Amino acid sequence: QVQPVESGGGSVMAGESRRLSCFVSGQILPCMGWFRQAPLKEREGVAGINTRRGSTIYVDSVKGRFRISQDSAKRTFDLQMDSLKAEDSGIYYCAAGFHGDCGDWGQYYYWGQGTQVNVSS
Repeated sequence: QVQPVESGGGSVMAGESRRLSCFVSGQILPCMGWFRQAPLKEREGVAGINTRRGSTIYVDSVKGRFRISQDSAKRTFDLQMDSLKAEDSGIYYCAAGFHGDCGDWGQYYYWGQGTQVNVSS
């Protein structure tokens, strides 16, 4: 069973940084992704990483500010978030996907419980 578990959420001021971490137990699937859901909005894919090739993909709104990385030895997939904005607030989820097109946000199957990020302006 694949089980992602997120950590690192909290409250920050706009312009600050925050690092989220996702620990995965069970099999490491080809794609790991970070998603977020703001109040009254649909969940959106934010960043994905192909765990075999190391290639990454980002939604336009976070390009240049967020970076997804993996530490295979620790089985963790981190999301470094810099220059945070109020609109980055939401519940952040880590998820695992079965095939290597990590920008196919609908393919993610195993989900964590989420971690809350609040950015105050």
